[in-house]
Amino acid sequence: MFKKKVWLLFVVLFVCTGLVREIDTVNAAGAAGSLKLGVNDKLTKIDAVSIKDTYYVSLRDLSLELNLNLTLQGVGIHVQGNNGSIELLNDHATALLPNGKTIPLKTFVENGRTMVPVKMTSHLGFSISFKPAQSLLRVYNSGAKLDDAAFVNQHKKALQQNVPTGTTGTKGKVVYLSFDDGPSATTSQLLDILAKYDAKATFFMLGNNMNAHASQVKRLVKDGHAPALHGMTHVKDKFYASPASALKEMNDDNAILKKITGQSTTLIRTPYGSKPYLTKAYRDKILAQGYHLWDWNVDSEDWRYKNDSNSIYNTVMREVHSLKKSSPVILMHDQKATLKVLPRILAELKKEGYAFHIITSDMEPNNFWNDKR
Repeated sequence: MFKKKVWLLFVVLFVCTGLVREIDTVNAAGAAGSLKLGVNDKLTKIDAVSIKDTYYVSLRDLSLELNLNLTLQGVGIHVQGNNGSIELLNDHATALLPNGKTIPLKTFVENGRTMVPVKMTSHLGFSISFKPAQSLLRVYNSGAKLDDAAFVNQHKKALQQNVPTGTTGTKGKVVYLSFDDGPSATTSQLLDILAKYDAKATFFMLGNNMNAHASQVKRLVKDGHAPALHGMTHVKDKFYASPASALKEMNDDNAILKKITGQSTTLIRTPYGSKPYLTKAYRDKILAQGYHLWDWNVDSEDWRYKNDSNSIYNTVMREVHSLKKSSPVILMHDQKATLKVLPRILAELKKEGYAFHIITSDMEPNNFWNDKR
């Protein structure tokens, strides 16, 4: 009874103060799909709804599954877990951490329910696994006995039915666009094209270029794209001089990203791809620092064909259609020539039912060495 009264008071408070807003309302026209949420070794009945590449769940349902304590306070809702806490502020855009730091964290109210991003659980002591190809979205802590492979195997039948649905990517198909070597003088045009097609991408950027085009780095982060690292020099003999030199380039690159945006990343792509230069000694040195290595499985060859748009388009579509078991990770470059063919590629992929997602740090890396760290 007490919990019901607290939740009723919460809804009334939001209505009376004008804080219930139609922010990314969950409906068939705006959602990219939904998945059942896994918690430790259990596949729950909680629907996680995807909006703009972020999965949201009901805070009330989540609190019951994760044994969270919710306390209504003047500035928002205090969420307490066994291994962490966070305060969701009334502006529906930020949250307060125990150390006093305010972070961006978007929430909204739908049909009397407060919807929160699944990623919020990382502040409560949980890890997150998201593997679109296996329809897996799972939060877990030390109470989990199954790894992801065992979890998928145990819930295989249910997960086969756990396919994202919606207007974007109606068949549950996902493509990961990635752009190397930027930002550049034409990044703003690239971002305009991506926005037109409601497509998100991952940008593997060079440190010196970020310094030269800091405003574009800020914009791509603001637009919901994923910033990632490509080193500093892009010179083979300098980057691969030693494992220490490769690590230093990534760390220096990350420092520049943090200086510009206030955030860092663990996503990296090495110059010219990881094979053959990034041998085990290099990977052990770099990945031990928490970085995640990404290559690609679709090479647009825009670096080769430049202004030959037909060749770039045909290469992309041929390689995308040849993939049978994995989602396409498309390599392109942040350059003027790519702008000419990009709208055609996006339009066709969207027509075929693909959704455009960003690469995230909790995904299993796709690289030439099959190194899953």
